[in-house]
Amino acid sequence: MGGTMTTAYRVWEMMERSKTGPHIEEDDFLPKLFTPTLKKLITKYEIKFDPETPLPSDDAMADRIWQAGWDLFRKVGIYNTDSHRIIQVSDEEIKEALYVAKDRYWVGAGKDAKLWKHRQVEDTEPPFCIYSPDITVDEHLHHSMCAAYLKEPLLDGFCAPILENAVGQLIESGGPTEINGCIQHIYNMRAAARQLGRPGTFFVAVGTAEHDSGQIAVSDNEWGVRTTDSRLVGTLTEFKTANTLLNRSVHYAQYGCYTGNLTGPIYGGWCGGSEGIAVTLVAYSLNGLLIHGAMFNQHFPFHLNWGSNTTRELLWSIAMAGQAMARNSKLLYTSNGFANAGPMTEMLFYETACHALVSTVSGWHLWEMASTRNKYRNRATPMEARLGVEVGHAVANMGMKREQANEIALKMLATYEDEAATASKGKEYQECYDVQKALPTPEHYDMYRRVKDEIADMGVEFPF
Repeated sequence: MGGTMTTAYRVWEMMERSKTGPHIEEDDFLPKLFTPTLKKLITKYEIKFDPETPLPSDDAMADRIWQAGWDLFRKVGIYNTDSHRIIQVSDEEIKEALYVAKDRYWVGAGKDAKLWKHRQVEDTEPPFCIYSPDITVDEHLHHSMCAAYLKEPLLDGFCAPILENAVGQLIESGGPTEINGCIQHIYNMRAAARQLGRPGTFFVAVGTAEHDSGQIAVSDNEWGVRTTDSRLVGTLTEFKTANTLLNRSVHYAQYGCYTGNLTGPIYGGWCGGSEGIAVTLVAYSLNGLLIHGAMFNQHFPFHLNWGSNTTRELLWSIAMAGQAMARNSKLLYTSNGFANAGPMTEMLFYETACHALVSTVSGWHLWEMASTRNKYRNRATPMEARLGVEVGHAVANMGMKREQANEIALKMLATYEDEAATASKGKEYQECYDVQKALPTPEHYDMYRRVKDEIADMGVEFPF
């Protein structure tokens, strides 16, 4: 399924700029350049958060957020912490990259290949759904969890849980154990996909790699990460990169797999509040396109205190940034949910459903779901992701408008928002799933069904 063009053609100009761009001390970059610039742009473009409307339908403000994000990236650039230099781009280069970028890609292989394309606001095409627990998991549970996720019928792509140990040894970043852990990670994914009759499934891999060497070690079309799969390159929060990250972008481009740009702007940090997060998400998407040649952007904005993005402050940012990008570009971007509660709690089901609803109606694709603030080992299951993705499909099929989605989002928020700080950690995977069969326990399945019925009563028409 060739013929794809990414913007990696400028890779060497970007690498040169990371050594020759304007010099600034690292301690000065955020307080003296990034945050003041962002604050001025929020004022200039009259961007204002309204807590009563977590899912706004304000096209004019969405377009202003797009322009503010563009200006932020052009004025601030990306800082390389190794060279203490700023990689800068011009308006002309941003325009060129946005023109050259494709609005759709075939990903995955053979009968399991999927078409992933840009979505509009209130799009009636369902989102592309990547399932991911986003957590660390015990070595003996890793294969079972991979199989459990790969059993999900609406899965378009899969990112597996992260190993902390392999062959009984702790995985250390940049050491030999990391390469071993990364090989174990992709082997478990490949084995599970083959066993379940989905050998060509699109993978985003491998999360166990913290260092460039771990990623590079598993690039292999026979047994490893294929050229039909994707890899992520992270951005250091905020707006920073380093040579170990740039090494990845160069390797991904030269190996020929798809690159995803991973960003997590922090609410309550250098970005300020909801307005700053929305603008920053747009700017990060342009950074992914130009600096890393990314074919998609993977965004997980989160709250400094809670580590989640399912409360209205972050839902507003997600909604507005998604609408800004949907209306003004043809980029692909996934909304990565971070919940407060843990598995087998009604709160987690509602958080995931609300995050998916707001994201889908605002033009995003889905990446669900980091449970329990992405902090606790073994605490994620496919069931919460399933409900979120079913909500995404439902509201797209219905052609749901933003006003109606906002009303439903407010009803969902009312069920959990007050407990953001005190949410239950829930249970671990092996307590909610039959590990041997990789299937949910009856109790877990019943809770999912019950919450799904309650959400249907709120006005979400599920396809099945």
